[in-house]
Amino acid sequence: MDPGRPLTSPPAALDVPALAAEIDRRVRAVPSPSTETIRRVRREYSRRLRPAPPEQVLQLAMELVDRQRWVAYELLAHHPGGLACLDVGRVERLGRGMDDWGAVDAFACIVAGPAWRVGRIPDSAVRDWAASSDRWWRRAALVSTVPLNLRSRGGTGETGRTLDICARLVADRDDMVVKALSWALRELAPWDPAAVRDFLDSHDAHLAARVRREVRTKLDTGRKHLPPRPPRS
Repeated sequence: MDPGRPLTSPPAALDVPALAAEIDRRVRAVPSPSTETIRRVRREYSRRLRPAPPEQVLQLAMELVDRQRWVAYELLAHHPGGLACLDVGRVERLGRGMDDWGAVDAFACIVAGPAWRVGRIPDSAVRDWAASSDRWWRRAALVSTVPLNLRSRGGTGETGRTLDICARLVADRDDMVVKALSWALRELAPWDPAAVRDFLDSHDAHLAARVRREVRTKLDTGRKHLPPRPPRS
């Protein structure tokens, strides 16, 4: 396949398994891999895939997700109409097999959260994730609130949906969930500090100390952590 040639063939002509294998090989061959060097490869394929129907890009993402999860998510998210072809079943298929925080955060920030924000999945789906016995889906529920509030990801501040999910996980002591709860509240804080303070006060007896400390520091200073004290002279 000519790497510089746009994919303008009819949908049936796109060999999704072959293209997924090609992308996997290209990513694995990147010397000194980093976010930026891998993203260059992804951008190349995003340009080539721009004329392709969203449904075929979704098929490609699903074919690729078990090998190059982050690249699969970005290919879908950066395609015109990519998010518009999602529903609950498809989003959950793209999240299948998540087993570390990096995979979860990529899923929630690139796919699930934006899909939720634009109405492709309902609140009830995210509530179901929050009730899961799988720690990674519980984390995904919380991290999916981040795109609702993070300006760089299109967030405009959504207090109700964010605090609804946070309230369901206040007593969870899994470290991955505790850290995600802190993150979710800290991203909402610039939009609605009064609501976040009220949430901390209302749930003080159940929140992990880490959440109380980091979120209050964010509210008071705009930072996650207090700056270190200067050494005594």
